Amino acid sequence: MVHSMRVIAGDLKGRQLKAVPGKSTRPTTDKVKEAVFQIIGPFFQEGLCLDLFAGSGSLGIEAISRGMEKCVFVDKHPKAIHTIHQNLKSFKIEQKAEVFRADAHRALHAAAKRGLQFELIFLDPPYGKVDYMKFLDSIVALKLLHPNGIIYCEHDSSENLPEEHDNFVLIKQDNYGGTIGITIYKKN
Repeated sequence: MVHSMRVIAGDLKGRQLKAVPGKSTRPTTDKVKEAVFQIIGPFFQEGLCLDLFAGSGSLGIEAISRGMEKCVFVDKHPKAIHTIHQNLKSFKIEQKAEVFRADAHRALHAAAKRGLQFELIFLDPPYGKVDYMKFLDSIVALKLLHPNGIIYCEHDSSENLPEEHDNFVLIKQDNYGGTIGITIYKKN
């Protein structure tokens, strides 16, 4: 079943997003997206955002719609990259985006080399496939998070992400629909 995905609020409100064809990505549902942005936004005054396992680009595009100045989209799947480009083009926001086909860890190092710092980082990888702590530690080590930055992690509700981390404060941990877990951290 393909969920229709839309932009929930902001400049692009109500616009339909194309989903990545095939089964390889699992889009964040509109209900979860709405709940998440109420916590982390709901609107932004500029800033740079990183959508690390971007899929269709839905989370990053939502952030742009709500006022983020720019988003860097990263995914390693060609179909996802193609879909992101299609969505950006149909919303005419290509100038607010950079899209990279890359491994997530490599992308973090590339961003650090450029001296980028993000106000908002989305970690929404395939469930059960990544070590979130490793990513959080890399983000800290590479100084990629802005002093007031937020990291959003979406995961299987059976995966427990730590409530405490040396460099982050837990803002919210919740389950949606029994299967989706979200954990949101703020820079400590």
